[in-house]
Amino acid sequence: MKYKLITAAFLLFFGFTQAQSTEEEAVKQVVVDFFEAFHKQDTAALRAMALPDSHMESIGKDEEGKIMLRKSTYDEFLGRIAGISPDMEFKEELTDYIVKVDGAMANAWTPYKFWINGELSHCGVNSFQMIKQDDTWRIFYIVDTRRREGCE
Repeated sequence: MKYKLITAAFLLFFGFTQAQSTEEEAVKQVVVDFFEAFHKQDTAALRAMALPDSHMESIGKDEEGKIMLRKSTYDEFLGRIAGISPDMEFKEELTDYIVKVDGAMANAWTPYKFWINGELSHCGVNSFQMIKQDDTWRIFYIVDTRRREGCE
């Protein structure tokens, strides 16, 4: 009887961690898909990944070195992506994925390095906030940091 209880508890725990792991992988896949579309400048795909009223913010320094919070809408972000010159080569290289899920809410923390025309421009961390609706993870908020120091 004792072994049956231990076995049942183990299977219950294993099933829970497997479900959590599957959700974390699904959230990570949204980020992977986001950056594939970003690099292709596919604004239609990017739009489909986010809620219509999503927002973005960026933490960085102004010209005087003061820390600033810059806010924009997701539509403004899509406009900037669409406006990137075809002559410019850009790549955001993610160096890690840290994903946390609680029910219908998820966060993906992704440190990155940003390259323009083969040169390191800046680095930082993205934080994607997502909601699961109708079995689909969708972005509703993105905040990032941007810095030029400590990018090695």
